[in-house]
Amino acid sequence: MRSSLRDSSPRHYLMCPPTHFGVTYSINPWMDPAKPVDLPLAMNQWKDLRNRYRALGHTVELLEPRSDLPDMVFAANGATVVDGRVLLARFAHRERAGEAAAHLDWFRTNGWATIHEPSHINEGEGDFAVTASWVLAGRGFRSSPLSHGEAQEFFGRPVIGLDLVDPRYYHLDTALCVLDDAADEIMYYPDAFSPGSRAALRRIFPGALIAREADAAAFGLNAVSDGRHVLLPPAAVGLYGPLRERGYEPIGVDLGELLKGGGSVKCCTQELRR
Repeated sequence: MRSSLRDSSPRHYLMCPPTHFGVTYSINPWMDPAKPVDLPLAMNQWKDLRNRYRALGHTVELLEPRSDLPDMVFAANGATVVDGRVLLARFAHRERAGEAAAHLDWFRTNGWATIHEPSHINEGEGDFAVTASWVLAGRGFRSSPLSHGEAQEFFGRPVIGLDLVDPRYYHLDTALCVLDDAADEIMYYPDAFSPGSRAALRRIFPGALIAREADAAAFGLNAVSDGRHVLLPPAAVGLYGPLRERGYEPIGVDLGELLKGGGSVKCCTQELRR
């Protein structure tokens, strides 16, 4: 294991302010419409995340929120971008379906030319995680297995399907985080995956950081890494020491209000990989 700090690299992110955020329906086990959302606090927490990215030298683009789409703050779900190629999302639930068009408009307006509107359901970086060698692809609760072949054809990268079996971890980005996309290093929670997928992850990533149940339940794997700094929920205390031992610098970011919608740091952050 490494002890010296790693190098970070500048990143380009797309985020959407939680101007209209609220839990008005339930499409995952974390959402409870009976629990009120403190919208000013949610906005301040989101701004803190955005400001931290900028302070670390990253570029943050903003997507205009729509009043009829309260989950738009979870911008990671709208598309997956690899090598300048944009694979749009096609949402599983009608409550979020309109977000795909909002993302399409943004990419077209901002000069992204290679955009694919999918035939099969996928929920963007919720279920696609990009490493140097592979695209890891979650399935079981939201994204269709058919979307994996579609992504492989569009990106020209090998796609590895992983079966999610615990409804609390309904998206891949709630159960797995890419720590170093240049070195194929990840952290993940094994019990979120089927036995076969766990075996595949052990074989492909033998040195992965393994998260404990308490840290996964605190959304500690819904994190964002720039190769050195790892932004994650402060409650995932069991991950901080192991991350430091590997040369990463963990940074706690409290998004407690947004957790009421079933998302944290990664859900709010789509990476624009040119």
